[in-house]
Amino acid sequence: MTDNADTIVAQLREEFQGLVAYVTGPETQDATAYTVEVALFRRVLALGALLLRVFFLTRAQARPAPPVSLADGTPLRYHDQRQTTYYAVFGKVAFARHYFTAPGQAGVCPLDAALSLPPRCYSDLLRDWADYGSTAGSYRESATALARLLGQTVSPHALATAVAEDAQEVDAFYARPPLPLVAPAATILVVQADGKGVPQIPAPDAPPAPTRLGKGQKRTTKKEAVVTALYRIAPYPRTPDEVVAALLRERDDPARPAPRPTPVRKEVRATLAGKAVALTRLAARAAQYDDATAIRHRVALTDGAEALQQQMQAHFPAYTLVLDIIHAAEYLWEAANALLGERHPQRAAWVRGHLRDLLTGQTATVIAALRQAAEAPDCTPLQREVLRRVGGYYQRNAPYMRYREYLARGWPIGTGVVEGACGHLVKARCDQSGMRWTLAGAQAVLDLRAVRLNGDWDAYWAFRRQRQHQRLYGTAAVPDHPEHQLDLLAA
Repeated sequence: MTDNADTIVAQLREEFQGLVAYVTGPETQDATAYTVEVALFRRVLALGALLLRVFFLTRAQARPAPPVSLADGTPLRYHDQRQTTYYAVFGKVAFARHYFTAPGQAGVCPLDAALSLPPRCYSDLLRDWADYGSTAGSYRESATALARLLGQTVSPHALATAVAEDAQEVDAFYARPPLPLVAPAATILVVQADGKGVPQIPAPDAPPAPTRLGKGQKRTTKKEAVVTALYRIAPYPRTPDEVVAALLRERDDPARPAPRPTPVRKEVRATLAGKAVALTRLAARAAQYDDATAIRHRVALTDGAEALQQQMQAHFPAYTLVLDIIHAAEYLWEAANALLGERHPQRAAWVRGHLRDLLTGQTATVIAALRQAAEAPDCTPLQREVLRRVGGYYQRNAPYMRYREYLARGWPIGTGVVEGACGHLVKARCDQSGMRWTLAGAQAVLDLRAVRLNGDWDAYWAFRRQRQHQRLYGTAAVPDHPEHQLDLLAA
């Protein structure tokens, strides 16, 4: 070790003895656990900074043996030592390392590659933690958490920059084939898609918003994030009556229903680049999931949005397109409210009867009943408009409403997975009060948040570190030691 490192080691020993004296001495005899814990945490962070500095000084002590050259073979000559700052979870750590140059070439420090140092001062672990917080709450909240927990100041702007940089490998990460999966019961491969608006920062040339909004006007322009979901699941046969009872929250049978199977290897993503891009990507990923020896059925679920259905059919021609039963039921409630009123005592019975018809394959009967009600002499123009619209919705979607067949096969008929992703992946992070986004900024957050929600955070960061090293230094990185993987932020 260098003389400087020896001095720090002596300081570390003194500091450690001071910690032991602190917890066993008179200073803490009347202290609360909270007081001691806070004091220890701050002092242990300081010890971590000293230990990390000793590590860097020890590694930087040895001068690389000649010849030293660039990746293309260009020889380098020794120049001097250059200072750098490493912003770790313990705080800022500065050290010098040997620097080599060649005429007309940028100088390099070979130790940087050996340590796989990141391109900027923030350590990969600090960025990992900062990004994790930034995918859950605002950048300001994440910066506040870092300051409160680690006593470090990182600006919200720096966090946004880090997220934008660290999300660049997400597409490449999800382009890799998934790991082999042993789930013999999960024989149904399911794809789902839906959309959720993300409030946008107004363009510089956009006209100013009116002082007072008119009916239907909104101050914020939103860009649709197309959310996709992909998973496997085991069959779950149900009867139409069971589904009616579940949808209407009724249950005459006191027996507990059979446990519903849970999705296996669920993967959600979101993109602001449009439906075609989202479903092209989803189709490529679904092809990687599609094990012909394990998959028996392929199901594509959407709401009744015609543009999305067309994209689904174009990208998934071998899948059976299914209309989400929740949206189908909502149209029944709309028709019942228009025809009977929201307080009518027979409203629920009217919905129940027609919902059962839909689930037993009698969609044509429901359409005929709606048309007949619309032509009744006492039907008002408003009622007629609603009833015809609902009937038209069912008429157009009839090919995707063969629910009796779907239920017998045990297929899912609801888009709950992607609906939940719309709320949890997009709305909960990007549509908080007062938030406005650039397209690039929102996309970066959505990409990293999807990694987090998919349970891939640690795997992604290992992948990102490997790619970063390859990009910076042109060589394969030394793999991370598994025993050193930290999951301090696991929920």
